[in-house]
Amino acid sequence: MKTPRLLASLLLALAAFLPLAQAAPRPPNVIVIFCDDLGYADIGPFGCKAYATPHLDRMAAQGRKFTNFHVSQAVCSASRTALLTGCYNNRVGIHGALGPGSKIGIHADEMTMAEVFKQKSYATGMAGKWHLGHHPQFLPVRHGFDEYFGLPYSNDMWPHHPEAKKGTYPKLPLIEGDQVKDPDITPEKQPNLTTWYAERAVKFIEKNKDRPFFFYLAHSMPHVPLFVSDKFKGKSGAGLFGDVIQEIDWSVGQVFDALKKHGLDDNTLVVFTSDNGPWLSYGDHAGRAGPLREGKGTAWEGGTRVPCLMRWPGKLPAGTTSGEMLMTIDLLPTFAKLIGAKLPEHEIDGLDVWPLLAGAKGAKNPHEAYWSYYAQNELQAMFTPDGRWKLQLPHGFRTLAGRPGGKDGIPAKYENAKIEEPQLYDLHNDVGEKTDVASSNPAIVQRLLALAEKARADLGDSLTQRKGSGVREPGRVAEGK
Repeated sequence: MKTPRLLASLLLALAAFLPLAQAAPRPPNVIVIFCDDLGYADIGPFGCKAYATPHLDRMAAQGRKFTNFHVSQAVCSASRTALLTGCYNNRVGIHGALGPGSKIGIHADEMTMAEVFKQKSYATGMAGKWHLGHHPQFLPVRHGFDEYFGLPYSNDMWPHHPEAKKGTYPKLPLIEGDQVKDPDITPEKQPNLTTWYAERAVKFIEKNKDRPFFFYLAHSMPHVPLFVSDKFKGKSGAGLFGDVIQEIDWSVGQVFDALKKHGLDDNTLVVFTSDNGPWLSYGDHAGRAGPLREGKGTAWEGGTRVPCLMRWPGKLPAGTTSGEMLMTIDLLPTFAKLIGAKLPEHEIDGLDVWPLLAGAKGAKNPHEAYWSYYAQNELQAMFTPDGRWKLQLPHGFRTLAGRPGGKDGIPAKYENAKIEEPQLYDLHNDVGEKTDVASSNPAIVQRLLALAEKARADLGDSLTQRKGSGVREPGRVAEGK
């Protein structure tokens, strides 16, 4: 008689334990929203007053603002490669902005952010601009994403480009998965892009609400040519650029509404940032870098420092601001640590910076330095990891030299300028890079020059004719294809 009673007692104890076992915390969802050419001062939390961005304002109030957040290189493909691989883009052999005629893309051996999440059985999806190679072997669904909907490269790489010679670009395709969904995204269709991408994000959240997920929402806007849907056209009071930003802000609201609807708000980390600074030559169709010098296509702060907001209720301190130096290469290893995934066996450049994101007391950046390359593997600048000192190395760069940009989608012409000797800037006291303090800080200059040599040995530097020992080849399309 004792055996049945003992068994009953064990079953009751097991029944009491099961709810606790089932209540094990679900891994966090992660959403990265990546705009194209959004400037440092183009949204409310970073000082814009020309138009309203209420959803981003709310994101900042409920999350954390990062005022010293950088991309590895201030141009499309390079920046996106660094974000998605945790590597400086030149380490994996991708530079600049890959066009429709390019025969290279991300190598099959590289581990993308999506592939990190797949280790832990996450649902992974993407909507928007890819730009890591447009041939089927390079597309998102071949590199860890379960689904993809968007443009393979920039929305100005099309026959309607006012600055391109006739026949330069083929028709602009819209891709779903690894197939062409629409072979010709015309000027009449581009106004739908921001809404289409937002709708895909909402549907993805709905479909995967019962499992952990990662979604990459890579807006084509506000890269020129600017397009906006009828629901926002003329509504900002600040011209077409303001209308475009307000629609992006609306898309952020759509994402947060979907998370709230499905009870996922408190278990989702959302990151909002940009691939580089504003394309200043486009004037009234470009954003603003605020107090920062220059813009897209340069290693000055206006090119690499971008607005960044992160929100995760209960995990990131609400309504706070961090001025710590961070870079997009750090997101992949940080996410990997959060979910318990392994990093690739090959070398990457980013490091886990979760203590800095979370505002942990005494947290310090773990890097020895950050590098800023541009053009075809030119080491142009470098930073100390505390974000204070920046050394601009001798190089040429483009500038408007104080002149206004163009109007109505037609750019003004840049002129060329050059740095002849290393220049040192104290960014804590001179974020606009106005005063070179190299002569009064020779020891700091020498320390940074020594670190620059380490970068050249590893990643190379075409300005000094150096080949790096740590550079890997990109993926290549087979001959004849």
